[in-house]
Amino acid sequence: MRLFDKAAPPLIGLDISSTSVKLLELGQVGERYRVESYAVVPLPPNAVEEKNLTDVEAVGAAISRAVRRSGARSKNVAAAVAGSAVITKVISMPASLSDEEMADQLTLEADQYIPYPMEEINMDFEIIGPTENDEEMVDVLLAASRSENVDIRVAACELAGLNAKIIDVEAFAMESAFSLLDQQLPDNGIDKTIAIVDIGATMTTLSVSHDFSIIYTREQVFGGKQLTDEIMSRYGLSYEEAGLAKKQGGLPDDYETDILLPFKESLTQQVSRSLQFFFSSSQHATVDHVVLAGGCASIPGVDQMVEDKLGISTSVANPFANMSLASRIKADAIYTDAPALMIACGLAMRRFDTK
Repeated sequence: MRLFDKAAPPLIGLDISSTSVKLLELGQVGERYRVESYAVVPLPPNAVEEKNLTDVEAVGAAISRAVRRSGARSKNVAAAVAGSAVITKVISMPASLSDEEMADQLTLEADQYIPYPMEEINMDFEIIGPTENDEEMVDVLLAASRSENVDIRVAACELAGLNAKIIDVEAFAMESAFSLLDQQLPDNGIDKTIAIVDIGATMTTLSVSHDFSIIYTREQVFGGKQLTDEIMSRYGLSYEEAGLAKKQGGLPDDYETDILLPFKESLTQQVSRSLQFFFSSSQHATVDHVVLAGGCASIPGVDQMVEDKLGISTSVANPFANMSLASRIKADAIYTDAPALMIACGLAMRRFDTK
């Protein structure tokens, strides 16, 4: 059970995706998390392309709107870079080394693992645990990203008057939030292999977790923007109008059969294909359960279609199922947005890190 630090200073989890900025702040009551504030604000087209920020001013303006809309008062933010922008490596190091000594040694040896000059990267590490069959060594996770990936997110936060205290990795944030889903999984997820499929606007990320530790991650180009584009083309709507209609309804009767159903079938095929890549590159021949996350997971019936197609039990992620909500939070709204808030939730949980 997580023991909360009562004095943990406020921290906003900020997920910058291809089509929106998602902001979430968690507090705590006793040993339960409580959602204190949240907002989802759309981004203009092409402000972020496949996880790359291409219009930092537009992103900064959207973050400002999200802060105002949510009512969040903290200026401290945890954001994240995409897994595809990060190099990770597990290295064995002497357990006797202090953190400072490990940092110095990793800096000296980094060119063995990272194909960029040291002055062009941001690097960090975390001790995972003892090395198997060698009690004098520990396994250390090294993570590095090009500085430009970090700096542009820091700049977007600063434009909104916020202080980027933490830049995490999306896959690690997803892993943190996934720990909240235990009661929604077979046998509470213990010793189970679970596929988490995060279907965003332009990218779908498959993360496979075994006993709540991520063992595989893969990104591919596919997402809800394809549905938005089809709505724009068929009904002559603008990008903003199509996005709103997709979420709120009001489209012609043929939308369900001619547009939405083929997209759901295509989505299901993408999930199947992603899992086949995993099976072919690991010793696993199946997974015990599939969790759908991201904005597309909220499409009615998509979880049942995936379950029927794959023959694997499937559910839609809701990291807030066991949380309380501050009075300003509308339950219907946040539960609708819940599958798309997994990364923001994992980032917000960094407030309670005791490491």
